[in-house]
Amino acid sequence: MQVRAVEAAGAGPAAGGCDATAWAGPRASVGRLGGDEFAAVVQAPAARLEQRLAQLVRMLHTPVVLEDGRMVDVAASVGAASTGILGTRDLTVLQRAADAALYDGKHSGRAHLATAAHTTLPSINGRRAGRPGTAVWGRAA
Repeated sequence: MQVRAVEAAGAGPAAGGCDATAWAGPRASVGRLGGDEFAAVVQAPAARLEQRLAQLVRMLHTPVVLEDGRMVDVAASVGAASTGILGTRDLTVLQRAADAALYDGKHSGRAHLATAAHTTLPSINGRRAGRPGTAVWGRAA
């Protein structure tokens, strides 16, 4: 499963609102794509997929307490792509589908799971065409 958490408003997950590495587990890969965009590659049984994504959304929406005691609400959008649903293990396809699903579910307050239709959208470097960092093929976004 490829998961993307994007646009954490107020304070990003890296600021202390969510420990994505703990959520993903020891056999997963979690990293920052740039700015406030993060990705995780996680093995999750199909029967628990929705539950795991709901858990991530709850973690990402946990308010962050700043050093001066103020609380900052955090919002995040989550898109996910599953090898079982899409029938591929190609990480480029999975990332593109997760990114497209994320934007379909933006502001919904829940994770959005990619369908086969999400794999047909044009992209560059695994991201929607026209997004910052996608103008030149092969350059990091």
